[in-house]
This record gives sequence, C-alpha cells and structure tokens, in this order.
Amino acid sequence: MTVDAPTTTPLFEARNLTKAYRQGDTVVEALRGVDFAIRSGELVVVAGPSGCGKTTLLNLLGGLDEADQGHVRFAGTDLATCPESGRTLLRRRQLGFVFQSFNLVPVLSAFENVEYGLWLVGVPKAERGRRVDEILAVVGLGERSRRRPAQLSGGERQRVALARALVHDPLAVLADEPTASLDSRTGTTIVDLFARMNREKGTTFVLATHDPAIIDRAPRRLLLCDGLVVGDERIGPS
Repeated sequence: MTVDAPTTTPLFEARNLTKAYRQGDTVVEALRGVDFAIRSGELVVVAGPSGCGKTTLLNLLGGLDEADQGHVRFAGTDLATCPESGRTLLRRRQLGFVFQSFNLVPVLSAFENVEYGLWLVGVPKAERGRRVDEILAVVGLGERSRRRPAQLSGGERQRVALARALVHDPLAVLADEPTASLDSRTGTTIVDLFARMNREKGTTFVLATHDPAIIDRAPRRLLLCDGLVVGDERIGPS
C-alpha cells in the first residue's frame, strides 16, 4: 500500500486499555494494559493470531464496548465518559465499520443498505441519492445497486459494506477481518480500495487481521499477542 504521510494529529489514543471477559468460572484477559496512538490519515493494521484481542480492541476504539480500565480518546472525546447517546451519534457521523460477516440487511438492496445510515441522521432524500450513487460507483457497484445481498458475490457484499462505511465521510473506518470470507484475489481488491480511499480522501483506516497478504503490505503494523502490544512497526514515512 502506498499512502500519503498522515498529519500529526492523534485521532485515536488508547491508554492502559484493559478488558476481561468471564467464561463460566474462567476470566479471559482480552487486553492487558494497551497503549498506542493513531494519527489522522494513517492506515494501520492490527495484526495477530485469533484470540489475541484484535476484535476487542476495535470494539473499544469504536465505542461498541467499554474498557474495564484505561480509556480511549477519539477525535478529542473520551469514550469512557461519553454517554451512550453521544457514542451512538459519534458512530453514525464520524466512524465507519466493516465487519467480517458484512452485516447487510438481506431485504434491502445494495443502494438501500448504503443509504440507511444517512437516513438515520436526517440527510435529505436527494442528497442521500447523490451520495449513495457516488460511493457505489467508486467501489465498482454502480450497475448492481438494486441487487439484494443474496444476489451479490462475497466480494460485492464486502464492497457494499465498505460503501456503507464511507458514505457519510467518516474520520475513520474500523474493519474487522475484512478479507476473511473472501478469496485472495478479491481480498486484494478490497484492500486496494481501502488504500485508495486513505490516499484520496485522507480517511483513517484501522484493519484487524491475521491475513499475511494484508500485514505484509501495511504501512504501519500494531502487533498483538495475548492482549498486549508486542510490536509497532512502520514502513515508509513516519
């Protein structure tokens, strides 16, 4: 991936981030005192094996879950002290999410899946249509916008999910194992789209993955193991 140098503004800040889950009588420590910062405009891969805490970390960065200790600050807002209503608004306006299982509404078309988030925040119909048509064209689905998810390939469904994440011009997109359900060629195409949006729009991307094909191309890699950041590697301008 070739990306422009990011700005020096910290967009995400994690300090002493700790999260544990109880499974029966066992306590599983998903994150154990994680510290890092991600600047606006970066494309960062969070890499590590299954069970190392990647999904937990993304959920905390996106305000989908709360830390047991420590805090996450996003765009100057401390998510630990922000009420749920504020986190919901932040997710709708400033964050985009791409999930491994796509999470598309099966009864809605590609166009309607992408449009739905704009409708939730009150964007007028004409403006919604313009934005959705534009982003579906960018991800190469302009001719298939009226198809429902079941009528699309896995790669096309992931493109719909990416369009949905980008349509409101978020500050950052969080993607959890975005290529896990795709063949290698389609996965490469999806990651190329991430890099293109990062380069052209300055959108910050945080991709959680254990896919070597993505990790090897990443300009920055946060390496997780057993709930700890064990490496922070940068390739290219810092």
